[in-house]
Amino acid sequence: MADKHENNRSKLLTRRALLLAGGQAALLGTVAGRLYFLEVVQADRYQMLADENRISIRLIAPPRGRILDRFGVPLASNRSTYRAQFIADQSGDIAATLDAVGRLVPFSDGDRRRVLHDIRVKHGFVPVVLKENMSWDEMSRIEVNTLELAGVSIEQGLMRDYPFADKVAHVVGYVAAVSEQDLSGDDPLLELPDFRIGKNGVEKAFDIQLRGTAGTSQVEVNAFGQVVRELAREDGMSGQEIVLGLDMALQDLAMQRCAAEGSASCVLLDLWTGEVLALASSPSYDPGAFAAGLSAAEWQKLVSDPMNPLSHKAISGTYAPGSTFKPMVAMAALDAGLITPDTEFFCPGEFTLGNAVFHCWKKGGHGAISLNRAIRESCDVFFYHTADVCGIDRLAAMANRFGLGVELGIEIPGERTGLIPTRGWKLATTGETWQRGDTISCGIGQGYVSATPLQLAIYVARIASGRRIAPRLVRAPGVMASGADAAAAPSQDFASMAIAEKHFEAVRHAMWSVANEQHGTAYHARITEPGLEMAGKTGTAQVHHVNKEVRDRGIVTGTSVPWKDRDHALFISFAPADAPRYACAVVVEHGGASGGEGGAVAAPIARDVLILAQKRDPVHRVPETPFGAPARLAQG
Repeated sequence: MADKHENNRSKLLTRRALLLAGGQAALLGTVAGRLYFLEVVQADRYQMLADENRISIRLIAPPRGRILDRFGVPLASNRSTYRAQFIADQSGDIAATLDAVGRLVPFSDGDRRRVLHDIRVKHGFVPVVLKENMSWDEMSRIEVNTLELAGVSIEQGLMRDYPFADKVAHVVGYVAAVSEQDLSGDDPLLELPDFRIGKNGVEKAFDIQLRGTAGTSQVEVNAFGQVVRELAREDGMSGQEIVLGLDMALQDLAMQRCAAEGSASCVLLDLWTGEVLALASSPSYDPGAFAAGLSAAEWQKLVSDPMNPLSHKAISGTYAPGSTFKPMVAMAALDAGLITPDTEFFCPGEFTLGNAVFHCWKKGGHGAISLNRAIRESCDVFFYHTADVCGIDRLAAMANRFGLGVELGIEIPGERTGLIPTRGWKLATTGETWQRGDTISCGIGQGYVSATPLQLAIYVARIASGRRIAPRLVRAPGVMASGADAAAAPSQDFASMAIAEKHFEAVRHAMWSVANEQHGTAYHARITEPGLEMAGKTGTAQVHHVNKEVRDRGIVTGTSVPWKDRDHALFISFAPADAPRYACAVVVEHGGASGGEGGAVAAPIARDVLILAQKRDPVHRVPETPFGAPARLAQG
């Protein structure tokens, strides 16, 4: 009995052992199968996941394209800089990390708010900038402590550099950090922490071309997200170089002369190609400050300046053209056959229309006067009569043909059209009908008439050439920025103005008299060197629109009058007078430092710029002296 019991027990243990062994075998088989599945079947998938944790793909911002003048002088380029950046997803405690950074380098409350804002609006894996433009010492303090600063790393990048600073700021523009509104685009570059986009001028107008295409860097990171090594790198494509028609030597001189008068602008054009050789607006600003990041105090100083340094006066400043408008009035009347160069009007010093009296600047009057002398001495009464016989319809149509009151299409943003009034415009704007007195005021470039310096330059260029010159800031594709080919861009075949050449000759000769005959309003600013003589027209324009009380006071100049109440000083010109190649327009707000008139203040600026342009001859040859830095610019 005992043996039987022992035998049953043995069988039971054997069955249990077999079951246990079977279970173990099944378990081991399952584990082995799972291991095979993971290590063999799913090997590629898990290798990829492991690599994704170990390897990080990062975008590399390409170098931004340079902006050059016509001779290859860099107006905007790039320089190396250090920055500290932060990836929020790699930091356990963001606040503690920012506190630690603040103990190592200057890190203001404003910096902290900016970083926290960027973290909120960007993906957690996208780096945000902690501090830019760090010194070597600041960079070193961060670098040696990166093990304790989770998510913080040092990057070497490129910062936009403007060698001429405020000399060409309004033309070149500036770059600044990407705003939330800019993130609507689909370019991944926009989310990079150090990326800058164009915000004004050429930088904005040609931003896409200047950006280039991104490169990639494949880096190995540790468990803390810190870079161990770079595994592979593919550089992007640098942005396109943009070559302007500007001659930096001419731009520099124009800026110096305008800055001496306070608030002023100057435009110089090549008549053969329409290229803008100088486009000066003073006062100006340093675009590098925007690229680095403008403080609130710096911004407030700029926007509160009464001389408006942020305004590009050459293309967006609108001014009554004053007497510079008179050659256009003469062209309208000549073309319509209403006057001839010999037509005389009598100037007793005033023009009466009903109960209204319109004064000439010369109180005693000019007596009997014809076209040449009327332009030379800027007789107001002659042009009151001329405008009256023309009517506003003819004046407006001719002004538009000369580029006034219309958009000229220069390539940078901010251009304004000024105003050439019409009957319909006044009725729609004021609800009142047009009056003869309105036409009389427009006849001397006052009343509702306004124009930009760029429009005035195009207007005088069309008088000088007889063709519909159009401005061009950027050089034609294929024209290089260095060597002999850089000097001569292909000549544009501009359409004719379709006005009789004899009428142009009459007006051009009168403008020659302005600067080269004794009684001419710009005689004291004339160019005395043979072959370089200029022709032009002065203007002294009121600040106020149609204000009889102010008009009765006559010209408002001199330092005894508050600066903002003085008349503007203007001058339009071309040279050489006998074979025009350059056109220039200058506007000095409120007559500049001395409160002077057009012939005394604006004409000398144009004279100096035209002399340098003719001596350098930038249209046809490379200058004898190479210019690589602002300090090396020649003045003649």
